[in-house]
Amino acid sequence: MPLKTKIVLLAVLPLIATILLIAFTVRHQERELAQRQRALVEEAYMQTKQNELRHYVELALSTIKPLYESGRNDEATRQEAMRLLAAMDYGQDGYFFLYDMRGINLMHARQQDLIGKNLWELRDPSGLLVIQELIAKAKSGGGFVRYMWEKPSTKQVAPKLGYVVGLDRWEWMFGTGLYLDDIEGTMAEIDRQVTSSVAETLLLITGIALLGVAVIGICGMILNLSEHKIAYGKLRLLTHQVVQSQEDERAHLSRELHDGTSQTLVSVKLLVESGIDQLEAEGVVPPRPFSKSVGRLNDALNEVRRISHRLRPPMLDTLGVVAALRHLVDEFNHLGGMACSMVVEGEPFELPVDAKTILFRVAQEAITNASKHAFATHLEVLLEFADGGVRLSVRDDGTGFDTNAVQQHPSNGIGLRNMRERLQSVGGQCNISSRPGFTVVDARMPLEVLDRIRNTVETE
Repeated sequence: MPLKTKIVLLAVLPLIATILLIAFTVRHQERELAQRQRALVEEAYMQTKQNELRHYVELALSTIKPLYESGRNDEATRQEAMRLLAAMDYGQDGYFFLYDMRGINLMHARQQDLIGKNLWELRDPSGLLVIQELIAKAKSGGGFVRYMWEKPSTKQVAPKLGYVVGLDRWEWMFGTGLYLDDIEGTMAEIDRQVTSSVAETLLLITGIALLGVAVIGICGMILNLSEHKIAYGKLRLLTHQVVQSQEDERAHLSRELHDGTSQTLVSVKLLVESGIDQLEAEGVVPPRPFSKSVGRLNDALNEVRRISHRLRPPMLDTLGVVAALRHLVDEFNHLGGMACSMVVEGEPFELPVDAKTILFRVAQEAITNASKHAFATHLEVLLEFADGGVRLSVRDDGTGFDTNAVQQHPSNGIGLRNMRERLQSVGGQCNISSRPGFTVVDARMPLEVLDRIRNTVETE
């Protein structure tokens, strides 16, 4: 595949992946927003309906208040009260209903055939004992009940919100209700609008993506890389940017683990220890799982810290590459199985951040390979500072390997290639030689390379 095509693909594929991720995120966020909007609309709607029902019931009760508070319980008084209530309605599907506490319908303005019937065992399509629920709510002081009931205007069963109160002296349950099928239509319209909005947004993102791909394609077509020096320089810069982005991501993950996950684990550990202390203060022997939990949390904390330090050791930025490499050597010494040592020659001087990072990653990869693959028993890290630059050498007495075979294999030797690419991206050198019982990784950064890295950072 031509170099030009590789570069274009290297630019296009991440762009497409990023656009797809943005599209997925936008879709997810819009759906969450729609759900929140739907919940808010439904909540506001239900609150309005509840206030409306209270008002209707209070208004209806005010018409029979003189009769109810007169103290009379005779049939004529009750019939007069029912007549007044039956005369009240509001809209085509707005009516009042009246039952006694045994479930017998005394008044129903829209379904006259129910009057006089005992509906105590009546169930709605969901299986709810409607009249029993309404009477129970009235006896408990009144309130709202959701159920299914036939809608007069359509003769179809629809969801309904009822509000009932009890007239204890007459042993009546009185109430009214509002049908909720209209809110379902409103919610369906909101869902339709959200779906349309998401589709339009995704279409726009797709258009932007296609435009971006087209622009990159055109730029790739007119790109002239006739000179090998230009091609090599571009590729080296691209490699450096990829390596730098990897380091930035490692640093970000390291900070997230240290500042987020680690702090959460510490908080959980403190809570568990506090619980143990409280149990002991009360004279209760804490269960063994509590103590084991603290131990497991300590293990998790240590593992998180170890991973965080491996991703981006803090001392690399604070104390420099010498301290970071010593810590790395000590870490592998503590793991056992391979004796590691470190020697520093010359007077250490301050290195650019990129140079420190590259040297540390090369040493980390070389030591890891010696421990995991070469089964080495001894390893030495040499860091040499001189007027001509800085040199890092990692030697071990492992099994060794065929460097040519590893370089030509498509899947093996990824770590070795990464070491070379890191150094080549800034103009450094990486030489690897190996035979049974001896392997050395030699990384060099001449003084002019260090100066160029400094100048690049200052320019940026």
